[in-house]
Amino acid sequence: MNQQTPVRKEDGAAGGSEGKLHRRTVLVGAAGVGVAALAGCLGEDGDVPDPITVDGDLACDQCTMQIGQHPGPVGQTHYDDPEDVLEEDRPAQFCSSTCTYVHTFEQENAGHDPTATYLTDYSTVDYDVELDDDIEEISSHLAADSFAVVEDLTMVVDSDVQGAMGPSMIGFSDADEAEAFQAEYGGDRYDHEDVTAELVRSLTV
Repeated sequence: MNQQTPVRKEDGAAGGSEGKLHRRTVLVGAAGVGVAALAGCLGEDGDVPDPITVDGDLACDQCTMQIGQHPGPVGQTHYDDPEDVLEEDRPAQFCSSTCTYVHTFEQENAGHDPTATYLTDYSTVDYDVELDDDIEEISSHLAADSFAVVEDLTMVVDSDVQGAMGPSMIGFSDADEAEAFQAEYGGDRYDHEDVTAELVRSLTV
């Protein structure tokens, strides 16, 4: 992965064992809602839309893979005028954090800023890391209460644990849990504000 220079990025060592590797029970409640847009923008009325339960049968709005058929974090973005983005009146929904960021950066460049961007918050779900063909994969969670706004998350990026698109960006609202995950599985830690289009592209090539 191409190295960036974020405010909170620390190298960590990989770890893990065979079989079912890790299960974390719910430790904290759903993350509080803060300023909720990828570019720091709010809707015209200043309200932040609530997350929805992602439709597992839906095709990812970035890569078109069926969302519910793959492991790892998922995402959703909300727009004041979703039909300008999707030609449908609904939030955009994604099979992975990387697809979420790629799509949102592309839409920002086209002049469409989200009113809120949500990713799976692994501090609020009972997740598994399991081996599949010698690849460590983290479980996927689609329920509305499993999401947090990206500004509230510390991302563990490019760890040994993969998601739907391979290299993953796994978010935690509890920074200590992000640090513990990094210590076990490697990767680098980023605050949302330090995630760049270049970093995301480095995970998709």
